[in-house]
Amino acid sequence: MSQPRQITLTDLKEWIHNETTPTIEPLKNKGTSLLKEIQERLKDTIESSEKIFQNSDREMQKNNPKTYRFARNANKFSRSLSETLKAVKVPEQVNFGSLQVLNNDFEKTVTVVLQQRGDAYPYITPYFIFDRRRLDVTLKRLADIQRELRNFLTTKYAKARMVEDTSFAIDKLLQTINQADETQKQREKTEQREKSLQQELVKTQQEIANIQNRAELTELMKTEDRIRELRENVKHNLRYLQKPFFKLQGLARSGNIAIPVDEAKKLGEYLGDPFEALATEEDGHPTLKKILRKVDETIVQGKLKLKSTRLRKAQDQIDGVLNKASLNTLHKSCIEARSQKRQLLTSGVVAAFQNALAGLQEELAQLQREKELTSSRVNALEDEHKKLLEKIENEKKELENAVFQLTGKNIQVVFSQTK
Repeated sequence: MSQPRQITLTDLKEWIHNETTPTIEPLKNKGTSLLKEIQERLKDTIESSEKIFQNSDREMQKNNPKTYRFARNANKFSRSLSETLKAVKVPEQVNFGSLQVLNNDFEKTVTVVLQQRGDAYPYITPYFIFDRRRLDVTLKRLADIQRELRNFLTTKYAKARMVEDTSFAIDKLLQTINQADETQKQREKTEQREKSLQQELVKTQQEIANIQNRAELTELMKTEDRIRELRENVKHNLRYLQKPFFKLQGLARSGNIAIPVDEAKKLGEYLGDPFEALATEEDGHPTLKKILRKVDETIVQGKLKLKSTRLRKAQDQIDGVLNKASLNTLHKSCIEARSQKRQLLTSGVVAAFQNALAGLQEELAQLQREKELTSSRVNALEDEHKKLLEKIENEKKELENAVFQLTGKNIQVVFSQTK
């Protein structure tokens, strides 16, 4: 079996034109002649209608009671008929689309004017006999040419329509190829932006690491780690006192017991942030001890009630703080760590580094968001490009099949560059 002939897509229209001209050219000429004939017959029908209009107008001017009503009906009918016929637009170019529009409009128009004739004639008869005969002749010729147009469009023009459809398919394929090229360019551009963002990310991360490795910030981070550890220790050492503290606060607020303002404030601090509350105590944490004595007192008085297990554990912790100095070392450590952090934070160098670090971290977050969006865009463009390549291949096969149906020749459509 012989290999199909290769034809570039840009040359395909000309090749099809050369292959089909012997068949299509006569059809185009016939279509042009048909359009001219339609124009002539429309013109004749309009002239016949206007003849009735003129004669009926003259008759109306006579004011003859016997004929006036008939003349008026004829005048109205002819005017409406002319307007209907003049609305038909005959195209200059011969192609399936224009002929189809004309055929649809023309067929409706012929149906309408024949209906108008049927409705009007009984109210015109027996007058304007010769005018009506002349109009009937032109209407018949008009209906005949309309049927000829319909037959030409649905049967004889079929092959010309195939040529037009194939030309449209060529344009469609070229458009899809351009879409694929543009999508590929956008994808490459977006990939370059993605690489640029990655480089900026790495650079920003390195700048952040350099700042974080500064001795001053390293010391601050160590202090913050120490404070986190101490915060957990304070919480652990006061864990059995949280419930009594909460109940004592409730008793104070309800007025069942009286607590000085400074103790009430500190009690709230121990419930909110035990580390900060302890770290801001004076040596020996006297306020905490006053609060614990108040807790012990209300327990003895029966105002603060706890389950036996909780009560025993709470009393053990109260005894440890009041009588065994169980929080002394932890208290000193909290004061030292808090003081050290405050000193570091008030340092101009640390403040400058922190500001720079905050700015870089915000910039890093923005770069990460933009990179994620860009990566998503790259993936979307890649998927779109793959779909367009599949569409190109499908449209190419459809076009080759259409050319075979049209010319009986096997061809292979090739592109000027590989897609």
